[in-house]
Amino acid sequence: MKTLVLAAHDGKNLDDATARLVTAARQLGAPIDVLVIGSGIAAVAGQAAALDGVSRVRAVDADACATVLAEDLAAQLVAIGAEYRVVVARHDMLARAALPRAAVLADAGFLADVTAIPAADRFIRPMYAGGVVAEVAPVQDRLFITVRPSAFAPAGTTDAAVTVEPLAATVAPKRAKLVGREVAGGDRPDLTRARIVAAGGRGVGSAEHMKLVEAVADRVNGAVGASRAAVDAGFAPNAIQVGQTGKTVAPDVYLAFGISGAIQHVAGIKDARVIVAVNKDPDAPIFQIADIGLVGDIFEVLPRLASELPSIAA
Repeated sequence: MKTLVLAAHDGKNLDDATARLVTAARQLGAPIDVLVIGSGIAAVAGQAAALDGVSRVRAVDADACATVLAEDLAAQLVAIGAEYRVVVARHDMLARAALPRAAVLADAGFLADVTAIPAADRFIRPMYAGGVVAEVAPVQDRLFITVRPSAFAPAGTTDAAVTVEPLAATVAPKRAKLVGREVAGGDRPDLTRARIVAAGGRGVGSAEHMKLVEAVADRVNGAVGASRAAVDAGFAPNAIQVGQTGKTVAPDVYLAFGISGAIQHVAGIKDARVIVAVNKDPDAPIFQIADIGLVGDIFEVLPRLASELPSIAA
């Protein structure tokens, strides 16, 4: 049986995560199809067709897919999923809501946040906020999994693009509706793809002081993140929360200002190449994982960084 990869995209361009999902799927040793769902996604389907290792692209291009809800995605996966042993998706909010639904409907298994696939029937995933790494051997014949893209290298591309097969949309009965969409970050890079992330924690003290973190991020063309403590205190919106219950990031540099380093937060930043921490508490747990640590007052450090860091153009 084949493996199906659910493409991640913004409607115009294929997300880098899709190439990483293809690399993960190749560990399963079966032919790989890519499913692209959306409205006006012909260009995205073409990009997916050029990924090395892909046998076929299946495209659901319809106005009904302009906004894909978890119910619709689950129904679509069940409708075409009988020929696939494993369905692979990026570990994001949509997949985390849709794949368990699809697994129940298809009488299949579900695994979240897979970080390695040592064999076709073995999967590695973190548990307890990364405190335990488990090797799982599912008992079900079919499986739906979400994968942490940063754990895999991106697949290359090839000039010999494969066939794109159009599919009809499967729309599920709605018990939920989209009432609005708020795009966080404005002109800044997407938090999950940014090369540099500047994040504030409880130590920032207020929403007004978060502007100091934003100034540093803007100086280096970075994204802005926040710990759950900062979000719960109202200093930052939920959309930029980083950690176990927020987003997982893997930037080249992660700048942590006023973040204590709770294990739930560390679970979301452990794939960062370099972690820089600034905290006035020398015993803060964040210093145990930081590559560079500075014990100091962030209200002195942040303005100085914003003025002295070299400006990095977009």
